[in-house]
Amino acid sequence: MITACSCGNNGSPSPCMTRAGRSSRRCSSKATRHDRSLVKIGRWFPGSKLCSVCGAVADSMPLNVRSWACPCGAVHDRDVNAAKNILAAGRAERLNACGGTVKPAA
Repeated sequence: MITACSCGNNGSPSPCMTRAGRSSRRCSSKATRHDRSLVKIGRWFPGSKLCSVCGAVADSMPLNVRSWACPCGAVHDRDVNAAKNILAAGRAERLNACGGTVKPAA
């Protein structure tokens, strides 16, 4: 989800919030046009701290840590791991909406 910054100080919606809403609508209409589904995940989804192999969530991790090792033995690049987890979350939501069952990764 795209968050808004506080750059508007006159009581009106900030320009960033306006752009974020417009971007969300644009993505939604493009997905509809191409017969795709758009799934939004929560702002606090632990995508980069969630092991894409075993599902364990790492403790607090500062942003300067770019790679980390899970106790299961997997070594993750933070951005690649987040991309895998976000894709899996979107697929799980899509399968739930279609009535399929979602099983945790083995």
